[in-house]
Amino acid sequence: MSSERILNGRYEIGELIGRGGMADVHLGRDIRLGRTVAIKVLRQDLARDPLFQSRFRREAQAVAGLNHPTIVSVYDTGEEEIEGQHHDDVRVPFIVMEYVAGRTLRDLLKAGELTHETSVEYIVGVLSALEYSHRAGIVHRDIKPANVMITPEGQVKVMDFGIARAIADSAATMTQTQAVIGTAQYLSPEQARGETVDARSDLYSAGCLLYELLTGRPPFIGDSPVSVAYQHVREAPVPARELNDSIPAEIESVLHIALEKDRARRFQSAADFRAALIDAGKGIRPGAHAPTEAIAVAPQPDDDDAPQTRAMAKVLAGGSIPAGALAEDRETGSLPIVHAARNRNDAEDRRRSRRRGWISVLLVLLALVLSAGGVALFGILNAQPEEPVLTSVPAVDSMTETEASNALTAVGLRPQVERTFHDEVEAGVAIGTDPEAGSEVEPDSLVTLRISEGPANRTIPEDIFQMTESSARDALESVGLRGGSVSEANSATVPVGRVIATEPALGSSVPADSEVNLVLSTGQVTVPRLIGLPREEAVAILEDPARALAPRIVEEENAVVEPGLVTRQEPAPDSNIAPGSEVVVYVAAPPEEPEPTPSPEPEPSPAAEEEPGNEGRGRGQGNSGVVGDVLDGLGG
Repeated sequence: MSSERILNGRYEIGELIGRGGMADVHLGRDIRLGRTVAIKVLRQDLARDPLFQSRFRREAQAVAGLNHPTIVSVYDTGEEEIEGQHHDDVRVPFIVMEYVAGRTLRDLLKAGELTHETSVEYIVGVLSALEYSHRAGIVHRDIKPANVMITPEGQVKVMDFGIARAIADSAATMTQTQAVIGTAQYLSPEQARGETVDARSDLYSAGCLLYELLTGRPPFIGDSPVSVAYQHVREAPVPARELNDSIPAEIESVLHIALEKDRARRFQSAADFRAALIDAGKGIRPGAHAPTEAIAVAPQPDDDDAPQTRAMAKVLAGGSIPAGALAEDRETGSLPIVHAARNRNDAEDRRRSRRRGWISVLLVLLALVLSAGGVALFGILNAQPEEPVLTSVPAVDSMTETEASNALTAVGLRPQVERTFHDEVEAGVAIGTDPEAGSEVEPDSLVTLRISEGPANRTIPEDIFQMTESSARDALESVGLRGGSVSEANSATVPVGRVIATEPALGSSVPADSEVNLVLSTGQVTVPRLIGLPREEAVAILEDPARALAPRIVEEENAVVEPGLVTRQEPAPDSNIAPGSEVVVYVAAPPEEPEPTPSPEPEPSPAAEEEPGNEGRGRGQGNSGVVGDVLDGLGG
């Protein structure tokens, strides 16, 4: 346990779950709150670079203020002090984020698990996140499959705002030290050219992402990032339906608008893009949500510039006069030059007449416009105020969280998720809204979306038996329970530090969000008291699998204790030792009796022989009497 890496005395770093260009992401646990988190740590080899430190801190600042179900939340930031480093070394910054269990769109693409329906649904979620971040003034600038997570419930989570910028600061170019920031396959043309960016640059990247989800490849592929960037600026992508003929024509029309080189011809907001995509999913081509194009009107020729006018101007300007032009006109008695002058005057009179006519027409039209304007103004001033345009809250019961959020944002409402227990609706499914379905509310209103967390009671999972403490706490959190205090108990079969029991017991049903205390193994067993027990019983107790101890019997003479009973033991009773250790058992044995020493045979006294009544006693003492009788007979 002591070898575990702890940040700021609070965040326990676990296994490596991701690696990027400038940071590593670890699974972690917030010791203070007891929750699982993801910890993003800047790589130590980049910690000295002010540019990378700035980008890393900008990610935390960009996302810290964003609170939306489709954006990964940031909980905390800090800096890690590396042990063994000099006092002047740079501290390594880290970000503590929401842990999202799931897979990235890149993983789903590689696994081939996407259809055009699910692809559209995921992009709608991405656009919901972009709409929210753009409204908050943040441009992501790096939308790509690796930065979009999909939870097991299908919820979209956009992450990695590492190169994001505030829209107000987007006048800064997208290049630094002659390197384009972003991923080449998803760069907008303006990013590739190093120009200023705005929200529409994210929409181009989202269009590239949609293209790849539908076709299995990015819109442009090249040998180097430079060649790909050039294609973004100069070339048109292969039509998506040529790569996948199952793509509806309506969706390809949306793609065509999203991938326009000119920002003015793309969708102008994430809301327009999302609405057009939802309509395309219903078989409706982009209409009201697509940008309109300006119509150029060619100028018409002026009547005053007619051929005869140009010819007259040539004559009056001193052009050549045809032969005979000075001959007198027989009918009028005037010279041709006089006719020319007269014709010129007539033309001037006609021109003035036309001008007066146009002026009269314009004055009449102006009078009509002023009259109509006056009538309209009078109507506006005296008209009753119109009823405000309202939006009906859609029914979202039984939808997943993603589907319900998309249904609300599709009609211009802002969902705010509230989680609650429900005995009949499974976890992750919508229960309803507040205001309820069918209510009329103003556009862009905040609507509370109630999501079920499952039944109020939870069962303590039995599979946490023999888990480590951190794994057991994660398993409890996954079913809506909290890990509580920790105690220890001896066990011969469970390794040290592993769960052997819980309070309440494993498999018990308890209220949701209850605290469950953990009992961990010490890896030792307690030596039982054996004194006074029979030898066989003591051996059976020690060899019981619950203790797994090795008995060694030593017999010692004891004149007081009944043979076969235990008189003492080593180690002493109630000692804690490792399983398999030897326990010496001393058993009482009877003392050995000494061999008897033979005593000399006493000499019979004469008095005894003469004493009446002793005859029988002498004979009764065995062979000695008989031998005496035999000796007496021989002597007689």
